[in-house]
Amino acid sequence: MIIYVGNLSLDTTDFQLRQEFMIYGQVASVSIMNDKYIGSGQPRGYAYVTMASKSEGGAAIIGLKGTTVGGQVIDVVEALPLSGNRAVSFAHVRADNRFSGKRRERERQSI
Repeated sequence: MIIYVGNLSLDTTDFQLRQEFMIYGQVASVSIMNDKYIGSGQPRGYAYVTMASKSEGGAAIIGLKGTTVGGQVIDVVEALPLSGNRAVSFAHVRADNRFSGKRRERERQSI
């Protein structure tokens, strides 16, 4: 199970986060996100923790929600899976947009 951890202090380390989650079960990985692609490498304030099983992950979410890590109250929720087809998702958003082609057709008809 992959868990999203938000509102992290910028000083929080992988080791600290792993220690918090190990109380609830086996931690497979900890990934604190940073700005490595823009060159600064500064932490972004959120991380993903992968737990070995869904039951351990659920216990960690319940146990750690609202706790303080590094002086910050953290947000802990199950991470959402990525959409399999991003183009379809974007098309649905675009179709609901108020600037869609249907509105433009109505404007042309009224002229």
